[in-house]
Amino acid sequence: MPFIQFDGPELTKEKKAELVAKLTQASSEVLGIPEQAFQILIKENSMDNIGAGGKLLSERHQ
Repeated sequence: MPFIQFDGPELTKEKKAELVAKLTQASSEVLGIPEQAFQILIKENSMDNIGAGGKLLSERHQ
């Protein structure tokens, strides 16, 4: 059973549904595995919880 983990920004329910559908479809086509076999975990991260280059992303994107 293939497992996909996506780490990214906070998303609406509609965007999550679209992401899951498209990741599943593309992965199924590339790997030749039925879509029903895939599981996807979405981990949402606030820009306050991620640092890069010694600064929080929320500070870098002000």
